[in-house]
Amino acid sequence: MSQPQEFEKVLSGSASSVAHFEEGRSPLQRLQHFLHSNPAMVPLIVLVVLVVFFGIAKGEKFFSAYTLTLIMQQVAVVGILAAAQTLVVLTAGIDLAIGVIMVFAFVIMGNAVLHYGMPAPIAIVMGFAMAGFWGWVNGFLVSKLKLPPFIVTLGTWNVVMAICLIYSANETLREADLTAITGWLHFYGLNFKVGKAVVTLGVVAMILLYVALWYMLNNTAFGRHIYAVGDDMDAAELSGIRTSRVLIGTYALAGLIAGLAAWVSIGRNGSISPSTVVTDYNLQAITATVIGGISLFGGRGSILGVLFGTLIVGVMSMGLNMMNADPQWKVLLTGVLIIGAVAVDQWIRKVSG
Repeated sequence: MSQPQEFEKVLSGSASSVAHFEEGRSPLQRLQHFLHSNPAMVPLIVLVVLVVFFGIAKGEKFFSAYTLTLIMQQVAVVGILAAAQTLVVLTAGIDLAIGVIMVFAFVIMGNAVLHYGMPAPIAIVMGFAMAGFWGWVNGFLVSKLKLPPFIVTLGTWNVVMAICLIYSANETLREADLTAITGWLHFYGLNFKVGKAVVTLGVVAMILLYVALWYMLNNTAFGRHIYAVGDDMDAAELSGIRTSRVLIGTYALAGLIAGLAAWVSIGRNGSISPSTVVTDYNLQAITATVIGGISLFGGRGSILGVLFGTLIVGVMSMGLNMMNADPQWKVLLTGVLIIGAVAVDQWIRKVSG
């Protein structure tokens, strides 16, 4: 037998073996492989189920343009923070300080305008700079000093919150005072109509952010490096990736995104209060990230899944409110979804072949 014929026979045999292996998979194994390749599908399925359930329960009232756009408005800030949290979790880390960084950023913005008379654009840049700085600090401590992300961000949560309260004297800046000076801080509270739907610029900012991050994670070297570092840092270093630079850049970018959340929050809420319950923002952002299919072990997940996870939280909250359900049902169902998301992630990670 000639060498080309022998080579063709080997290839033919290999193809048959692969085909036989594919046919030998059970439906459950095929589902496991499908979800492994499409991590955004689980939160999308859950979102569709919830929408259908509440749609049947409340009918046209739930599907009204007003209700659907109100859900988007309510989740805009949490959705932006969840996007920041996602970047960190993809590196196998976590940022417990992301919410308080957002609060400090909008306190800086408001005080710079109201008390120091600075132009609003400069005040906004200062808020972004402060948020990015604390993100950089987290990244530096994690990458250079090799400290655990959980401990680092828990520490900076306390440090930033204390500095924020001391600096602001826990003073609430009222919407009327801020609006009288400038409308720039409330830019993301502006809205426009699409048919009967009222869409705020904050919602537009959230959607554009997800589109930009999706492109970055899937089509740039930095995005691929984030996945590589989270999947196996040692292997990433051996392949030539500067893991320290990736970690610092990721945490700093997460901080800047928290600055955007601060600006959108001012537009959404009007006033600025340093006593904002940042723990809720942190937990909601982490919840949306986990429900959105991002693996807490790092290196796997889709940013679009996080958008679906954010909408799941919003749809569930709105639906239960419309049904006049006890608020504790929301807490219970959120816990069930978190545990279920982690269990599904563990199951998907066991995929072989």
